[in-house]
Amino acid sequence: MKKIAIQGIAGSFHEDAARNYFGNEEIEIVECRSFQSVCELIDTDQVDIAVMAIENSIAGSIIQNYSLIRDYHLRIIGEIYIHIQMNLMMLPGANPEDIKTIYSHPIAIRQCSEYIEKYYPEAKIRENQDTAASGKLLVEEKLTDAAAIGNLRTAEIYGLNVIDKGIESNKKNYTRFWILSKHANHAEENNKASICFEVGHYYGALAKVLNIFAENKINLNRILSVPILGKPNEYTIHVDVEWDTTANYEHAIHLILKNVSSLSILGEYVRGELEIQNQ
Repeated sequence: MKKIAIQGIAGSFHEDAARNYFGNEEIEIVECRSFQSVCELIDTDQVDIAVMAIENSIAGSIIQNYSLIRDYHLRIIGEIYIHIQMNLMMLPGANPEDIKTIYSHPIAIRQCSEYIEKYYPEAKIRENQDTAASGKLLVEEKLTDAAAIGNLRTAEIYGLNVIDKGIESNKKNYTRFWILSKHANHAEENNKASICFEVGHYYGALAKVLNIFAENKINLNRILSVPILGKPNEYTIHVDVEWDTTANYEHAIHLILKNVSSLSILGEYVRGELEIQNQ
């Protein structure tokens, strides 16, 4: 049985991602308080795999996770997109008119900011480590004047009433999760890679690298610059690329190595499918 580390507890979106990715395969979920704890468990061989959120279609990229993956030398072996529906939940019998405090993960709060401002502008916002932990807190503390924002499984696990469904600002709200391991995945069916590199400070340096992808028919579908700690005005460039022909990808990497000061392949894997919800 695979041990899978997640940030958060049972009922969180990370658990949803893990169970959806591994399907009917029997897995053991290992709960962690932080993303760094997740990485430490893999690094010390206490778990086999980790599932880590990397970006959300509303809140954007989770920059710290890019740094953690590099610092711990982890490898991306897969990805999965999860449709995120946020719901407002309270203890059974509690009245929505009594809500004085709303608990949730900071990213979830950002995703629901318009709803909160419209319906509960006076409520105090309390950031928590996890959406599911926020629901659990209501139960443990018997908070009848507070609400939590999270998914439906959180309500089911902790016996909460769902006061309002689908409160996220954008109904086409998705989070991409990376599946991480200490070891690379060299499967022949891989058709996507996440790469990071650094280029010199001269005219056209970055454009030259990006053109290599285009010339080799490699689809560049994401680019992100991440500041290098302790080096002002210097950045690591992160890109996600997809290909139809592995030979084209390998040739492109060979050429790029000649035009960068450093390059790391964070992982090669099978592209995750984004199933658009009709809402």
